[in-house]
This record gives sequence, C-alpha cells and structure tokens, in this order.
Amino acid sequence: QVHLVESGGGSVQAGGSLRLSCAAFGHSYSVNSISCMHWFRQAPGKEREGVAAISTGGGNTFIADSVKGRFTISHDNAKNTVYLQMNSLKAEDTAVYYCAAGTGGYCPRPLAQYNYWGQGTQVTVSS
Repeated sequence: QVHLVESGGGSVQAGGSLRLSCAAFGHSYSVNSISCMHWFRQAPGKEREGVAAISTGGGNTFIADSVKGRFTISHDNAKNTVYLQMNSLKAEDTAVYYCAAGTGGYCPRPLAQYNYWGQGTQVTVSS
C-alpha cells in the first residue's frame, strides 16, 4: 500500500506562483513500483482533469494544453516526491489538486487506472 501526501496549496493572486509537492510513503517495494505520477485538478461543478504527468523511470512528461508554458512537473526519485511548479496562475486554475500514482503500464493513463490517490490540496487564485 502507498500513501500519497500533498502539500503546497494555498491562496495566491493572479500572476503568482505556487509549488505543490506529493510525497509517496509506504513499503519500499510498493513505492519503488510506481512508474507514473500525475497531477489532476477538480474545480467546483467540473470533472476531474489531468494537469501534468511524469514517468518516474524515464522522466518523460505530459503537460495539459491548458497549463502548458506555465506549469512544470518534476520528480525527485530519492525523495519519492513529485512537484508541480505553477507560474502565472489564473483564476481558472482554482481547484482542488490531486496527486495520483500508478504502477506498471504507461504514462499518462486514464484517471481510473491509477492505483493510489492523495487527499487533495486546495489552490485558490484570486483575480
């Protein structure tokens, strides 16, 4: 079993920056089996959408068009932590951000195919 713990959310004015962190905890075999980590977000009344993903082995990344050029994703294998650097934030980035992790398979993958989820962290951008 793996537990994902997110941090770094908060309130910021439009144009500002935040960095989210998601740390994976659990048995070393389970944590080391993670092959893909993905940030999703869900705004009130909207479906959960993928934001950015990273392959923990090869470092390949996926960035959604809606945040391309503003958000970057990175991973620290030694710390089993994935980061989402969010710059030039807009009001429409306001959402609860969730970290997801998957073992095996490909990256990114559909929402339902992730094995583990964090509890979410709120990001609020005021205009």
